[in-house]
Amino acid sequence: MNDAHPHYIEFRHVYKTFDRPILVDCSFHLDPGQTLAIIGRSGVGKSVSLQHIMGFMQPDRGQVIVAHQDITGFSEAELREIRRKVTMVFQSGALFDSLTVGENILFSLELRQDYDRQNRADVVHGLLEMVDLADYEDVYPADLSTGYRRAVAIARALAAQPECVLYDEPTTMVDPIMSDHLGNLMLRLKQQLGLTSVVVTHELDLMRKVADKVVFLHQGHIIYFGPVGELEDSDEPHIREFLDMDRLNFSGTSLAEDD
Repeated sequence: MNDAHPHYIEFRHVYKTFDRPILVDCSFHLDPGQTLAIIGRSGVGKSVSLQHIMGFMQPDRGQVIVAHQDITGFSEAELREIRRKVTMVFQSGALFDSLTVGENILFSLELRQDYDRQNRADVVHGLLEMVDLADYEDVYPADLSTGYRRAVAIARALAAQPECVLYDEPTTMVDPIMSDHLGNLMLRLKQQLGLTSVVVTHELDLMRKVADKVVFLHQGHIIYFGPVGELEDSDEPHIREFLDMDRLNFSGTSLAEDD
């Protein structure tokens, strides 16, 4: 650990503007082994925050700390070293359609310097078992549902043995059963592997299940940062509205299921 940067991930007064301000004076932090959820409506800067953590974007002002290092202004070669520790599961899955599920995972394995070709079949099978997809090794991504493709993407991310995984809307466009399965998988990986993680989501059920801390973004500003349990007690109007809308949606779903 770097004494100057005790937190695994930290934003220090980060600003980012495109045609309008996207992130405005954003500060938060995350310690090793914890999960942070970044929530809020569409277009408030959630995915842009992940892009900064990966080093795909640089802040206009402020500092971004990742893996206890200030990566602000890092070169691409320096960022590649950070990305060995921190990996991202994209919303699309970003799988190679021409490769089978097993070959997709093998591709990530071969990027590792300590990779042992002798036991590659065992490692691939073990990773697929970890995400409950042991029977899908020879299947192509196009033949999988959106939820299963996300699970494969998680297995491929784990193949690189990261310290931290970033999830971009992992349960978007999947059915409630698969959403619950992915949430359980993320929680299990956190508990078994001690992974640090950041989850961008608009689904409060997922936030409550996996997160220790939450950042609530509104129009580029952080209007709440703290423990998940205390979010429900916030009297901030935008947060109250967000929570109330979630309860209405849940109630509507329950009524529809009863009909």
